[in-house]
Amino acid sequence: MSFAFSPAVREQFKARIALCGPSGAGKTYTGLTMATAMGDPVAVIDTEHGSAAKYAKGKDGQGWEFDHLAMTSFEPLALVEALATAAQQRYPVILVDSLSHFWSGPGGMLEQADAGARRFGGNSFAGWKEARPMERQLIEAMLAYPGHVIATMRSKTEYVIEEDDRGRKSPRKVGMRPEQRDGIEYEFDIVGDLDWGHVLTVSKTRCSVLADSVIAKPGAELATTVLEWLSGGAEVRDPASYIDQARDLATFADAQELYAELTARRLLYTPMLHPLSGQPITLGTYVIERGHELRSAEARAAAAASSTVPADPAA
Repeated sequence: MSFAFSPAVREQFKARIALCGPSGAGKTYTGLTMATAMGDPVAVIDTEHGSAAKYAKGKDGQGWEFDHLAMTSFEPLALVEALATAAQQRYPVILVDSLSHFWSGPGGMLEQADAGARRFGGNSFAGWKEARPMERQLIEAMLAYPGHVIATMRSKTEYVIEEDDRGRKSPRKVGMRPEQRDGIEYEFDIVGDLDWGHVLTVSKTRCSVLADSVIAKPGAELATTVLEWLSGGAEVRDPASYIDQARDLATFADAQELYAELTARRLLYTPMLHPLSGQPITLGTYVIERGHELRSAEARAAAAASSTVPADPAA
């Protein structure tokens, strides 16, 4: 294997934002405020018994306009399919509210690992080994989604006793570690922790402008800052357009060229629905499938051409 270094080029890309906090911190409200400021239309994948729909615009004009999908079972591959469906319908912004359910909710990762352990006689290591690929598919689908992704995560709640300047002590509700696997924050470009007072503390960011920021009641202004940062790189092709190109491939060489471009842009795991079966599939896998089909068709055409005997002009 040979390696070749080249000058780094910053390109425009899509946001990957996580909002963490305890119940009542304003995760859904903040997520909707940011999502609707970052693109239109917005799709919300709702795991909270349809509660996000309560923020939809009403007769009084209050609220936001967005499309809504209420989920009741939280298998990791269910989120992969939901993201594939959203990618197929070209939603520029997705709000997953909340990602925690796909970890600890019915059918989530914890239940998947437990079910796997039971199949292996109570061996928890074997259970997790069986479940991890599903989690990896979920994360890759979220990271390769051809649009902005905002995910909320529940934090375990804890109370701390604080003392004011007069010596009076009172409890304050704070959020702890998100209900997700350890290290999930590394998958996002920006991670913000919301407290009960609706104050966002940026705990991780690749955007230097937001480093160590503490923002009261964050919303559209924060979304604008993020969009300005995202647009600061070189212009690139819209990731969603690759799905159409994959469906319209004409030759095996076209498939090879597209696969190389997807590899370079880290878009092989972009979720989509298979044009024939309607089942979720990654863009890279679909291009490979199309490549095999086209190569076989070209081989059959070449074989048919070589077996044809030209007619004798004299006859």
